[in-house]
Amino acid sequence: MKKILVTGGTVFVSRYVAEYFVKQGYEVFVLNRNSKQQPEGVTLIEADRNHLGNAIRDYHFDVVIDVAAYTDADINMLLDAVGGFEDYVFISSSAVYPEYGTQPFVEEGEIGLNKFWGKYGTDKIAAEAALQKRVPNAYILRPPYLYGPMNNVYREAFVFDCALQGRKFYLPKDGEMNLQFFHVQDLCRFMEIILEKKPKQHIFNVGNQETISIKDWVALCYQAVGKEVEYVNVYEDIEQRQYFSFYNYEYYLDVQKQSELMSETKPLLTGLQEAFEWYKENTDKVTKKPFLEFIDNYLNQKECISIK
Repeated sequence: MKKILVTGGTVFVSRYVAEYFVKQGYEVFVLNRNSKQQPEGVTLIEADRNHLGNAIRDYHFDVVIDVAAYTDADINMLLDAVGGFEDYVFISSSAVYPEYGTQPFVEEGEIGLNKFWGKYGTDKIAAEAALQKRVPNAYILRPPYLYGPMNNVYREAFVFDCALQGRKFYLPKDGEMNLQFFHVQDLCRFMEIILEKKPKQHIFNVGNQETISIKDWVALCYQAVGKEVEYVNVYEDIEQRQYFSFYNYEYYLDVQKQSELMSETKPLLTGLQEAFEWYKENTDKVTKKPFLEFIDNYLNQKECISIK
């Protein structure tokens, strides 16, 4: 039985990853401060990543799956503290690509400051560089928007709330902005594949091959709830993050290298249905933003919108 260390393990991606690999028969250890409920079937190593001391000095892992590193310091502290490991997988981000870069973004393309993601993206770049310097054979994955069960970010859950309340949906402009998604289970499946096949490529964009317009994505979210959507188009120049789940930023990752190893990904409607089934029982686990309050107190008073 292979031993896997998952950093974090209590929220969304890290929790899903931990439970997924438990189900696949791995011996899974999670590293966190024990401030939240732990995943089922794991062994907890209770420690603060910033003050590890000897907490993991005596462990040797077959795989480290680092979901919770955001900076180069996070990487270096873990590497300094761990006893040993064979493989290392780091969940980075598509935020490493500057918004002005040529799209679709390719793994070999320019990385740099993205004005929408700011320090989060540049910190991920520094984390990648620190890992590559110390563990040249580590695998680095750059996903777009992750979704699925356990998602604590108010994205699809916001649309589910609108559907459940029978609301019209306030859509930025004509709704033609495209987004790219990746189901968290597909992320786990791809990690299994690279750990098995050990490809020469060590940095991968990961995601669905196709993008989807926000209008169609909202419609799928309503469909997952069993409702039909009626849109209210917002044409006034209002910061859309005040009433919508995403920035006014369209980008597209080239995932051809991923597709050569894993040709199929979960259909988006299926993934959203799974997300909704989880959300119905776990509404308290999502960090909600005041989108509905802004809509009720501001947008529905404006004359800049049209119903379609």
